[in-house]
Amino acid sequence: MRQNKLFAVGLTVCLFWVAIALIAPLIAPYEPLAQDMTARFAKPCREHLCGTDSLGRDVLSRVIWGSRISIEGGVLTIIFASLVGIVYGGAAGFAGGLVDEIMMRLCELVQSFPTIILAMVISTALGPSLFHTLLAMVIVWWPNYARVMRSMVIQVRSNEYVEASKSLGASSFRIFFKEILPNSIGAIIVLATVDFGNAILLFSGLSFLGLGSPPPTPEWGAMVSDGAAALTNWWIAVFPGLGILTMSMGANFIGDGMRDLLDPKLRKEI
Repeated sequence: MRQNKLFAVGLTVCLFWVAIALIAPLIAPYEPLAQDMTARFAKPCREHLCGTDSLGRDVLSRVIWGSRISIEGGVLTIIFASLVGIVYGGAAGFAGGLVDEIMMRLCELVQSFPTIILAMVISTALGPSLFHTLLAMVIVWWPNYARVMRSMVIQVRSNEYVEASKSLGASSFRIFFKEILPNSIGAIIVLATVDFGNAILLFSGLSFLGLGSPPPTPEWGAMVSDGAAALTNWWIAVFPGLGILTMSMGANFIGDGMRDLLDPKLRKEI
């Protein structure tokens, strides 16, 4: 953190939003679903620091509560997509041959579709809900981790210490989990950290299109969509948009820092 200022900034921003999400019930000035039709489209003021929306709901409170859903969506997507990718890509790279070819063709089939378009199709087919949105994102996201994991496994399995384990009679299961996986996971960690910001952007994009959490659930992307319908009242979209922007940028800064930390060549230069 002393040597990489952007990493420190990104970590600070992400920890700030995580803390906000954890203590949302304690710091939100109003209930996120509470409506006050007498205060519709109120500009930012002392009573409502970030203004109100078309139903008189406090924007600051909804941004605070919305951080829970947006961050949770990004975290769950990365966790499940990376787990599927690690298992799938690790199996393909370790098996090799025809099995590897067949498994990688399936990855390429999924990746041949634009990510946002495929996620929209899956979410639309399943119906708008938080679970369906997360499922759609995992389906379109796991091939990235599978391909990275496969390439790392192929690279690591040719090292001398893997051959030594084979010569000592170690089982394939032990070789994979004791020798190959620990030396391949670094690239997955970096990819997951960088992808966290991208996952929040995609999750917010699907919510913006009405394919995420159903209303009136507070979620950053859905709030930006509400603000887009009332552009003259800029505060409705600006404040949740700032949440999306800062969280995604912070995650990318952390990803760059993790890459520098886990790459032996870059660490040596530092």
